[in-house]
Amino acid sequence: MTDSPSLPAVNREWHLVSRPVGWPEPEDFALVETEVPVPAEGQVLVRNRYLSVDPYMRGRMSAAKSYVAPFELGKAMQGGAVGEVVASAAEGFAPGDHVLHFLGWREYAVLDARHAVRVDPDAAPLSTYLGVLGMTGLTAYAGLLRVAALREGDTVFVSGAAGAVGGQVGQIARLKGASRVVGSAGSDAKVRLLLDEYGFDAAFNYKDAPVAEQLRAAAPDGVDVYFDNVGGDHLEAAIGRLNRGGRIAVCGMISVYNATEPAPGPRNLARLIQTRGRIEGFLVGDHEDLRPRFVEEVGAWVRSGELKYHETVVEGVGNTLDAFLGVLRGDNTGKMIVAV
Repeated sequence: MTDSPSLPAVNREWHLVSRPVGWPEPEDFALVETEVPVPAEGQVLVRNRYLSVDPYMRGRMSAAKSYVAPFELGKAMQGGAVGEVVASAAEGFAPGDHVLHFLGWREYAVLDARHAVRVDPDAAPLSTYLGVLGMTGLTAYAGLLRVAALREGDTVFVSGAAGAVGGQVGQIARLKGASRVVGSAGSDAKVRLLLDEYGFDAAFNYKDAPVAEQLRAAAPDGVDVYFDNVGGDHLEAAIGRLNRGGRIAVCGMISVYNATEPAPGPRNLARLIQTRGRIEGFLVGDHEDLRPRFVEEVGAWVRSGELKYHETVVEGVGNTLDAFLGVLRGDNTGKMIVAV
């Protein structure tokens, strides 16, 4: 085994200790000290440098049956992470290598090397492999181009447009020839970001007036593609503005993640009959085959400056829970990252 001579004795990791009902509370979680794990044959020990916190993690805190297993009570939670190999018992990995993996919410992680994806810190900042060049970026790319089948000349509406996924969706739509890109966000500062930096044609603060009313003004000729990160009134408004043959890609519904009662569905679904519209939910994991093309195309846009990205960075593993709750509140602009 190749290893580093100066590993600390203590590892800190976040455990789920009770399942939240409604909004998660601090007492549902515990920051636990454990021993730094030692890699067995075929494993690597990684010191995490950056952790990802994402809205979908709220679903894993529930015991309800879903597309992914719930977090286990009393055990470390999981999530995207990128870090440096500090000890290796696996062929092909050595201390100093940088890898992307899925054992976040902790300082140190030991994992089978087959689950580690090597990344190059010289090609792009490490944190971008969790955001613009990572899962959130691929979500935007696959959802817009494959699921929603963007066509040149489409009018595109994106909810949660200043978030990690939404901001990328709007910019990719513009780069791929959309005729009009409209976004919603939760503050005037985020609206300015969409207009002034991301190149949206129109944007509005959904807190200012009913979404349907503001969308009608922002997309007077209707919507061909709606990329849904919010659900609720945004989805209903998009259905109301959908053009014939319109497509809706459902990525997330953050407006209902903490609901304690079933959320009412859109009241205007019958309009899909008139418009021959389509609503399709998707998971990024079903579109891994697009990753090489995504990395090549989006990586080039990032390097050229054609595609902008923002990160909201929270310092310290001890603040991971605060960062996660911040995502649910919409505190972040772009990708929420924890710098360990």
